[in-house]
Amino acid sequence: MATPRDDRATPSPGQGAWAGLAVLTLINLFNYIDRLVLPAVNESLRHSEIHPSDTQLGLLSTAFLIVYMLSAPAIGLRADRGPRPRLLAVGIALWSVATALGGLARTFPQLLAARATVGIGEAAYGTIAPAMLADYFPSHLRARVFSVFYAAIPVGSALGYVLGGLVDARWGWRAAFFVAGVPGLVLAVFAWLMRDPERGAHDDPDIHATHSIPGGIGTYGVLLRNKPYLLTVLGYAAYTFALGGIAVWMPSFLERIRGVPRVQANVQLGAVLVVTGFVGTFAGGWIGDWLLKRVANAYLWVSAVATIAAAPLAFVALAVPDRGIYFTSLVIAEVLVFASTGPINTVIVGVVAPTMRAAAMALSILAIHLLGDVPSPPLIGWISDRSSLATAVMLIPAAVLIAGLIWLWAAVRGHGAAGDVAPATGDSR
Repeated sequence: MATPRDDRATPSPGQGAWAGLAVLTLINLFNYIDRLVLPAVNESLRHSEIHPSDTQLGLLSTAFLIVYMLSAPAIGLRADRGPRPRLLAVGIALWSVATALGGLARTFPQLLAARATVGIGEAAYGTIAPAMLADYFPSHLRARVFSVFYAAIPVGSALGYVLGGLVDARWGWRAAFFVAGVPGLVLAVFAWLMRDPERGAHDDPDIHATHSIPGGIGTYGVLLRNKPYLLTVLGYAAYTFALGGIAVWMPSFLERIRGVPRVQANVQLGAVLVVTGFVGTFAGGWIGDWLLKRVANAYLWVSAVATIAAAPLAFVALAVPDRGIYFTSLVIAEVLVFASTGPINTVIVGVVAPTMRAAAMALSILAIHLLGDVPSPPLIGWISDRSSLATAVMLIPAAVLIAGLIWLWAAVRGHGAAGDVAPATGDSR
């Protein structure tokens, strides 16, 4: 089993690191505004001239994710072999334009095409940004850095719900897509001007044997033989299955099953996401870094314990109609779920060589979406069409529990301590 690691001699962050973190976090904020504006207007879309079924509403999210995950591997290989900021900027501009075009759709296929195109742009960002952050900062700061970066997920998601809901109520669902998409064009300019950090500047060259890493598609063969990486990503897929179901169906669940008015449901959910996202994400990152020098596989332990504890609370939040009980359970469950975000992404970039980080994120994107939130929204929609939404959402706590159990197994088996990096040839344990 790996031992805790002492990083006191690790150098300070590189030049432009904090500015890079600020820019990438701001972009991530708008990334999730663009994603979550869609479920905020689901009920308006159902009653519009497009008139999609619940299954079709689920497919709108799935179409984006399919394109997103299939584009990521090619972009990841390119990003690991060339300049990253310009590729990042092009992706941001593309997803922003595609989001705005969703507001012009007149038929379901047109809206489906617009949402699918968003996935190409976001694939560039999802693969490149975490790899750049890992190269900006030394390992003993990465869980906290990733916690700051990923705190933009709940905040951006909340803003997507709130902004989408409020704009929809005042000007209609089309305007919500316009408002969400346009600001990204400005952020693309900031990304273009970023400094590209040196790959592996803060990593031990003896651990990261970069000279033995194959180029091209062979990189993915190396990753598929890396057991710590595979176990981490497998748990992340179950986790993403749950998050995908929550993101797409929670506004409709609150309106249909709990009887919360539409605008109130979006605002309420947004407020919960902001609070729980900040508390959970930052707490997980700080606890993980604090435990790093004291406990082997600290990041996996934090993620495993938090998600296992969250599962029964998520069940109560979805099963019990009493507002006081379900709302309290939802808040605590989301704090625990978000606590995994920083630590688990730190493991993903920490168990591969620096010149493979974008590819590792790309393969992770492919796997977690293929097994996670690509099937979960339409599957929940399909079950809802044949029974009820209240029954369908019970898949969510089951997926949370599975994620925690996989990460627990990885931690017990000694996979994934920060800095405990698999050799470049693949299978380490």
